Amino acid sequence: MSEKLKDFKVEIWRHFKDQQHISLATEENDQPRVRPVTLVNFDQRFWVLTGTNNAKIRQIRENPKIEFCLLLEEGGHQGYIRAAGFAKIIKDEETKVKVADHCDFFCEHWKSPEDPNYTLLELKLNEIEYLRPNEDMARKFKL
Repeated sequence: MSEKLKDFKVEIWRHFKDQQHISLATEENDQPRVRPVTLVNFDQRFWVLTGTNNAKIRQIRENPKIEFCLLLEEGGHQGYIRAAGFAKIIKDEETKVKVADHCDFFCEHWKSPEDPNYTLLELKLNEIEYLRPNEDMARKFKL
């Protein structure tokens, strides 16, 4: 990997906070479906905690490909990070507990990590498109 590519990846990763809102896209019957979710950046991995009966879970079971967009703003300029990959439904109880314990919003939605309506998704990324807030040209990277 070139030094320039490494530098861009470091710069991109600095934009990801512990928890932040993104727009997550899935697919249903050949139609994109976008919704706001909280992206959790924990243990050097990306997670989404969601309800088991939500439409996104049905859509991911049929087609695990996802894309999300994180809007950026710096100095009055806007940019974005678009990331594509796939979502994996996590069944491992230890991982579900660990991520639930990390999220301060967990108890607002679920009774416990054993709650049957709690589903944990891991987002595995394979491509990122990055537009710096003060530039006009986006850069795309394979991961």
